[in-house]
Amino acid sequence: MKKILIVDDEEKIRSLVEVTLSVGNYNILHAKNGEEAILIARDTAPDLVLVDTTMPGGMDGVATIRVLKNDPETRKAKIIILASRGHETDVEKAFAAGADDYFIKPFNPFELMRKVEKTLGR
Repeated sequence: MKKILIVDDEEKIRSLVEVTLSVGNYNILHAKNGEEAILIARDTAPDLVLVDTTMPGGMDGVATIRVLKNDPETRKAKIIILASRGHETDVEKAFAAGADDYFIKPFNPFELMRKVEKTLGR
């Protein structure tokens, strides 16, 4: 069973993404910020991380991606950014940090499921 880590400071968004992905056979994990995401990722080795770009605290989504992609324990995880905005510079920063894809909120659940399945090679 593939593991997916959802990283978003809004519990409603994490729940909505989990419900969306519940039609697949996934083990869903949650983190409310970048720091928590890194700890969980090191402990569980998720196959995919869905990361919000803007989170309160010291670590935004792009910084979280950089840490995950530079850590031997977590670098193999695929990463999709879930962003509330899609400015070209934001997209470029995410891909430069190591993101595999970029998805804009609010999202169409079917499109998110397709993107997740494509990223995981299903």
